[in-house]
Amino acid sequence: MQNADRFYIDGEWISPHSSDSTAVIDPSTEQAVATVALGDKQDVDRAVAAARRAFPSFSTTSVEDRIALLERIIEVYQSRSDDLAQVLMTEMGAPTTLAHTAQVGAGLGQFASALDALKNFEFEEQRGSTMVRHEPIGVCGLITPWNWPALLIGAKVAPALAAGCTVVLKPSELAPVSAVIITEILHDAGVPAGVFNLVHGDGPTVGSAITAHPDVDMVSFTGSTRAGVQVAENAAPTVKRVAQELGGKSANILLDDADLTTAIPRDMNDACANSGQSCNAGTRFLVPETKRSEAEKIAKGAAEAIVVGPPTEEGTQIGPLISQAAYDKVQRLIERALDQGATLVTGGLGRPEGLESGYYVRPTVLTDVTNDMEIAQEEIFGPVITLISYTDEDHAVQIANDTIYGLSGFVSSADIDHARAVARRMRTGMVHLNGNGLDFAGSFGGYKQSGNGREYSDFGLREFLEVKSIFGYQT
Repeated sequence: MQNADRFYIDGEWISPHSSDSTAVIDPSTEQAVATVALGDKQDVDRAVAAARRAFPSFSTTSVEDRIALLERIIEVYQSRSDDLAQVLMTEMGAPTTLAHTAQVGAGLGQFASALDALKNFEFEEQRGSTMVRHEPIGVCGLITPWNWPALLIGAKVAPALAAGCTVVLKPSELAPVSAVIITEILHDAGVPAGVFNLVHGDGPTVGSAITAHPDVDMVSFTGSTRAGVQVAENAAPTVKRVAQELGGKSANILLDDADLTTAIPRDMNDACANSGQSCNAGTRFLVPETKRSEAEKIAKGAAEAIVVGPPTEEGTQIGPLISQAAYDKVQRLIERALDQGATLVTGGLGRPEGLESGYYVRPTVLTDVTNDMEIAQEEIFGPVITLISYTDEDHAVQIANDTIYGLSGFVSSADIDHARAVARRMRTGMVHLNGNGLDFAGSFGGYKQSGNGREYSDFGLREFLEVKSIFGYQT
């Protein structure tokens, strides 16, 4: 893959200081498909210095100039959509339909959302005799994961550019080639030299160098809660802003008046999409005790209808997990759940029939799960659903909120007012009612150990802005 062995710093593709590299593995075949360079502290220093030099000029560009820049990025992005989709199929195993629609489309949607926010944002506000200004925070370190590469790069890069910030991006070394494509898009769209910089590497080396760097003013991180804690600790000595979107273990409350024959298959497909590798997946299905048997039968049929297979194969709904480590974790959690007393409804250990290689997992449904089990508390990141029964609505809400996480939640009811009332009681940053999906006009982020800060729309834009009050501005 062209440019995967180089970094993008100060507007040019350059050779890295470090000589380290790693293979990019196609998770559907377990074979290497590319080699990507891995950086070190010196590479980060070069990228941060370039971003620091570019900041004074870029931070003073007009809103109109930044609108024009985002519009050019969107135009070039659209022209490279097929290239990006093909890479996502190979490096992370996204099925062809998912890659060409949701994966690529979500990244494009983030640039469009940032553009709309920029067009409508008031950077100056008169309050009495005081002028309140919103100014770009500075040099931003952006660290993104592998599960939704285009979406999560877009959710950080787009608002940072809209705000007038300069950035250093470290994508996941498990799926880095999509970041190369997006970097080429930004270059071809005319992003000024030094405004955007790309350094590949692992978390302990490049990630730590970015988060601890004294010339980085802000870090925006998406990943596990464990890694998020390390990011915050590294950033603390320089008192930089840290925005984090971390883990989740989202509850899906199916209320007594919900139509289970509609809700369960719909939500099963949603939770298992992207092979279950979404931080906001609603994997804890909470069902009334009186309807548990019915729910088990419906969930069994829904899971067994999901087509698992190679990303390039027509009709494939979910592909492999990202890595051997991810596969092993899912297998371990299923086995542990069964040891703790859960009952297997369908799926279970091992690969689906006919798939002897690749990190494929059986769509799995577990019942007789209680909320104190590991499977109900730890983020699994695989196509595994737990059925947890509740006695009444208060009990359902208590179970939903009984977790260290608070990223997302789901509620289904025949009565929308009923669903809204339950949503207000959930301690989560987002709630989906009756199967409605994400809306880029809203916000994305969580409560508790699911992180802090918000992404999407003007919520994401504000994360990259400082607030300045100029007193006595108006006499």
